[in-house]
Amino acid sequence: MVYYKPSTDLAYQSMKDIHYVVPTGRFIRNIHRWAAELMVITVILHMARVFYTGSYKKPREFNWVIGLGLFVLTLALSFTGYLLPWDQLAYWAITIGANIAGSPTEFTDAIGVTRIFNLGAFQKEILLGASEVGQEALIRFYVLHVMILPILLFLGVSMHIWRVRKDGGLSRSESVTTAAGKGVGASHVLPQPPSAAPTKTYGLMCVVKGRTPATNLNMDETVPSWPYLLRAELLVLMAVTFISLALAFFFDAPLKEMANAAVPENPAKAPWYFLGLQEMVSYSAFIGGVVIPAVAMMGLALIPYLDREKSGVGVWFTNAAGRIVAWRSLVFGVIAAVAVVAVPVNFGWLRNWFPKIPQLWIIFINPGMILTALYALWSIYELKRSGSTRMAAIALFTCFLIGFVILTTVGTVFRGPNWDFYWWPSQWPVH
Repeated sequence: MVYYKPSTDLAYQSMKDIHYVVPTGRFIRNIHRWAAELMVITVILHMARVFYTGSYKKPREFNWVIGLGLFVLTLALSFTGYLLPWDQLAYWAITIGANIAGSPTEFTDAIGVTRIFNLGAFQKEILLGASEVGQEALIRFYVLHVMILPILLFLGVSMHIWRVRKDGGLSRSESVTTAAGKGVGASHVLPQPPSAAPTKTYGLMCVVKGRTPATNLNMDETVPSWPYLLRAELLVLMAVTFISLALAFFFDAPLKEMANAAVPENPAKAPWYFLGLQEMVSYSAFIGGVVIPAVAMMGLALIPYLDREKSGVGVWFTNAAGRIVAWRSLVFGVIAAVAVVAVPVNFGWLRNWFPKIPQLWIIFINPGMILTALYALWSIYELKRSGSTRMAAIALFTCFLIGFVILTTVGTVFRGPNWDFYWWPSQWPVH
């Protein structure tokens, strides 16, 4: 913020100054870049841990929704920061992201209402402040990245942590003894010398209605913040700091040539965490860029309110049956995701088979929609098979998680110029 200038004329040169002139600027920029990437990965892993241990169940339903909001804020922070270097990588990655936001135009064109209401153009202009990536987008992303989103993230994290404490602390299985026990707890009081007698007295300040989940818990059934929680957090802090410093020391954050709207990147790719979306957008912009992400987020938000089973809180996969469902869903998710990529790559899709087919068919019958339908049907199958909403939720979440990983990998590794499929970058055409 001290050296960066949010201007299309000066942003790239200020990045060069930070990288090559400012003392330790290059190292600090590297730390910032790789820590941001680690943050996205960590949030995804944290969500997976919370889901698989059933930690979204009562009374933690609302905190799960808050966590989803923090996930969206994390992606927004990383996305807005992606444009600020104003190089070719940033410019065309944000252009792809903006085109995803504008993808409803594909649908409104197909049904002939774009002249009345162009939802895609409206969303794109809200995102960029204009119809194309330029000065308006750069200053908008800068303000969001350095002020508005950090404030929202701070407030969201504060509420998230407060809800963790209010909802009874970290979830765990009731059958597992805590580290606080060690044979010493409320039910194992050791003799104390007279010098250990309390020197302060306390009074009742107020009486409030209701009770927290921690009410009437034995001390042996809880873990104090000090030293157990704080010590674990300090260890994680040191590990993350070490990894970030190591990555920053050995790998430079990318910085390509200055952004040039007349020289498109080929392939032009979105940030890696949106490459799964870009893969689906390549089949249908509206379905892959709007409908499937919206349905996925709504489904995740509703999970705590649909899964009302009380057992298995704090236990990975609930029980042995849950582990089997997870493994089975992992295999199915891999097969389905690979199949919906392999078929269009090898045989084309509806437009190749039926050149005159209406665009609405292309929009709604595409590999992304088919993959989503397969995952939903698999979840229903597990629900019918087990009679458990928790098992169905594990099946659906596992399928979507592995689908995200595979589609992201395909977009990152196997897509080359013109978004064609290549096994290796060495196979890309040479100009």
